[in-house]
Amino acid sequence: MAYRKYGHFDAQTSDFIITNPDIPRNWYNYFWNDRYVTFTSQAGAGNGFMQDRLSVRLPLVSERGVFLVENGKSVGLCGLPINEKRDSYRCVHRRGETTIYTEQDGIASEFCIFVPRQEPCEIWTLKLKNNSDRTRELTSLFFFGSAFDGPYTRQCYNHDVSRFDEELNAVVQTRKKTFEGEKRPVLAMMMMNEPADGFDCTYNSIIGPYGSFAHPAIAERGHCTSQIGNCEKLAYALQKNLTLAPGEEHTVILICGFAFSREEAIALRQKYATPEAVEAEKQAVLDTFVRETGNVSINTPDEELNHLFPWLKHQTHLGSFWARVRSTGYRDITQDSECMASICPEKALERLKRILSFQYPTGYAPRRVANGKCEDMAFSDNAVWISMAVLAVVKELGQKELLDLEIPFNDGSVGTLYDHAYRAVDFLYHFRGLHDLIRIWGGDWNDCMNTAGLEGKGVSVWLSIAWCHACRALAELALIHGRQEDHDEAMRRYAEMRDLINQHGWDGEYYLDAYNDDDDKLGSHLCEEGAMFLIPQLWAVISGIGVDGRELIAMQSVEEKLSTPLGTRIMYPSYVTPNSRIGVITTKPAGVQENGGVYLHAMAWKVMTDALLKRPEKVEEDLITILPFRNPVVAGRAEPYILCNSYFQIETGPRYGTAGQSWRTATGQQVQRALINYVFGLKPEMEGLRIDPCLPPSWKTCSVTKEFRGCVYHITYRNGGANVKSILVNGKPLEGTILPLLTGEVKVEVVTA
Repeated sequence: MAYRKYGHFDAQTSDFIITNPDIPRNWYNYFWNDRYVTFTSQAGAGNGFMQDRLSVRLPLVSERGVFLVENGKSVGLCGLPINEKRDSYRCVHRRGETTIYTEQDGIASEFCIFVPRQEPCEIWTLKLKNNSDRTRELTSLFFFGSAFDGPYTRQCYNHDVSRFDEELNAVVQTRKKTFEGEKRPVLAMMMMNEPADGFDCTYNSIIGPYGSFAHPAIAERGHCTSQIGNCEKLAYALQKNLTLAPGEEHTVILICGFAFSREEAIALRQKYATPEAVEAEKQAVLDTFVRETGNVSINTPDEELNHLFPWLKHQTHLGSFWARVRSTGYRDITQDSECMASICPEKALERLKRILSFQYPTGYAPRRVANGKCEDMAFSDNAVWISMAVLAVVKELGQKELLDLEIPFNDGSVGTLYDHAYRAVDFLYHFRGLHDLIRIWGGDWNDCMNTAGLEGKGVSVWLSIAWCHACRALAELALIHGRQEDHDEAMRRYAEMRDLINQHGWDGEYYLDAYNDDDDKLGSHLCEEGAMFLIPQLWAVISGIGVDGRELIAMQSVEEKLSTPLGTRIMYPSYVTPNSRIGVITTKPAGVQENGGVYLHAMAWKVMTDALLKRPEKVEEDLITILPFRNPVVAGRAEPYILCNSYFQIETGPRYGTAGQSWRTATGQQVQRALINYVFGLKPEMEGLRIDPCLPPSWKTCSVTKEFRGCVYHITYRNGGANVKSILVNGKPLEGTILPLLTGEVKVEVVTA
């Protein structure tokens, strides 16, 4: 495997162990609770911030550094400088913490970062051990750049002040901020669990006017200057001097985060004052993540995929609360909550209730929640995902009474869970433009089609197709809730929209993507640029709107027109001419992300589509495209343990085959859902768990374990393929494909062909 020159999966835990920090790009790990999120790379790179319910954000950490100084010589303990010679180095990314291990000249170090379960902070620990045969006089230096006082802008005013607080044993900075609906002093801090031997409060004293986080002035100098910060760019640093006898070890604890009073800060320091207390909290964090994502596990012939799968569940956990981290995206959390339902429906319901509380009583949903308010941003698709997510949660839990659960709208009025789903579908049904299809307005799922319909006339063929799927989900919810009239009306509306799509959205060999305000077709063979888009074709299958086999013709066109050695393009040809009547997609470089790249979120939908069409060979091809260790062009150029948003296409020149952003994407969530619900075919119904797989032909033997309503099903599949020949439940033949609702451990054997 190409990635193994940088690291490997742990065979037992699926942790990813980086053994060479000099990777072409940072490989990250994320840590979070419901108040604070941060991330780090194998070299300490990352940021951390706190957020309230309305997504008011207070940034704090901007990059990190840990250095050890002895006899005037400094060595980095968090992977920087990258090219520094070390006796040993390894970075272990776990699902909940990262520890960087180094050894140099007989001094072993373990630098760990994690976020506790509740407090708005990140905790660092540094354990040093003297493995030499002589006593060592060591100085440890910890620092991070501050984002709390804003970005570093040259030749601009800065009136912030920071200082060392002896009682807290911390570098502190206080600013009045509106947070959680109240303007009050907020204390930002870097605290140590024992008396510090020095501090610094400014960027210049820590990094220096000409330094960097890899080569900071503080390490070159070998100690802190213990000067306060006043009217200059701030940063935080603490120093601890240690004398270690041969064989002796010592652990230093730092808390980097926020408090709203001195008493709160003191309590935080006292709570995590000892290595034992910190280790107990860290273990509780790791246990919580396992518990909240642990009800599904897989075993396939692909060992790397088996190791990746727990990370996909972890990525789903992150996204279902923090969205794409950049902001609290409504669509993002709703989609990810649907994916979360497959692995922890209770947690999915919790996240879904939170995001539904920002929906308008009309049924419309904003693009995001940010800066203390809902921000609509003229996006039209946010409401379409609601009924799908509600149905997934209700069917996983098998509790129809959930539909009567009361959840507020964003104006304080209250509706039931069913009301939220109904109003979302109903709003979009009436949100019509040209050809009586659903308006694209300022963008559908494709954020970059952001000027195609601002006048209110342009429409999205894709969104109209996706609405059909949402309407079918509502119809099913109506039956579950005993609302026959709602069901019948939903199916009437579905048929109406289906006919309109096939009348105005069919382009002869595939479905259009949209019409803009000028009634120009987008995604048509008549277009020189952007002649075909992928997702309308996929969703034509998912939603069942195809007539006369059109969805099959469309998928054949996908293979002929969008398939490449790197993967299936999201559209083609790429735009090269900026067009203000379409959007920023036309200004992105050709082959990048939405503009002709291989967009992996959409590739996950292709897995689902090919599974629905019972095309096991295509499912296997799709997975090879997506998996960074299987794609022959990408292998070794992206993190193997997490998924990215896209791969860059051939037009990008030297970027060809490199990956886009990791973690902050729905790819992992959707691939996890595709594997569980479509590849292994575990489809929840109110009556039980249906088996409807489409397995890669090379998976001659594979298995999945799933907890479902008090039962643990251990399901083994034989032969690969998509056609179920027989199912045995505890050794007895099963009639049909829905597993009986039992309790305890149940053994299931599925023979396919």
